[in-house]
Amino acid sequence: MILPLRKTAMVLALGLAAAALIPGQALADRIDGYWCRGAKQFFIEGPRILTPGGKSLSGTYDRHGFRYVVPAGEADAGATVSMVLMNEDLVQLNTSSRPAETEDWKRCGGRIS
Repeated sequence: MILPLRKTAMVLALGLAAAALIPGQALADRIDGYWCRGAKQFFIEGPRILTPGGKSLSGTYDRHGFRYVVPAGEADAGATVSMVLMNEDLVQLNTSSRPAETEDWKRCGGRIS
């Protein structure tokens, strides 16, 4: 039996709504934005980063990752920092000077001052 158009639309809408409620892995959108760990913050916008030390520079960017060399005057100067977006609110960061350590940074709404 063919359902009338209104019923078909309603069944489709209910099916889509139910599918949206099924838990699943959320795809992280972008690494861009403000990230916090304790009192430290950094900001990424495309290939630009404002480091936790307040320096603006370019790095290697893709939607789910970022890498840069720590500038002179900051802790671990000369080390390479690699970041991977794990989900919408979590970035894991590794520094070449401490390769066995992974830091978790969370998305924050504040700005670097």
